[in-house]
Amino acid sequence: MVESITITNTGTSAVNGWSLAFTLPGGQTITSGWGATYSPSSGQVTARNVAYNGTIAPNASIGIGFQATHGGDTAKPASFTLNGAPCATA
Repeated sequence: MVESITITNTGTSAVNGWSLAFTLPGGQTITSGWGATYSPSSGQVTARNVAYNGTIAPNASIGIGFQATHGGDTAKPASFTLNGAPCATA
């Protein structure tokens, strides 16, 4: 299973350093990822910026993603928070 995530800064000031938290459905385990470091690989996961994408300018977006194994449940995470603030999902 492959997940692609776009993080968009809809605010008026830059985000400097970010962490995106979400919960993977049961049976899903991240095996590799790009654009972020992921920890832990299952359950309540936090994706953190890497050196080249730590700042997100106003109205700018970055793309991250991961590959995961699953035990039949391919559902997406139900919600996300960026630096502790709830995110709108599309």
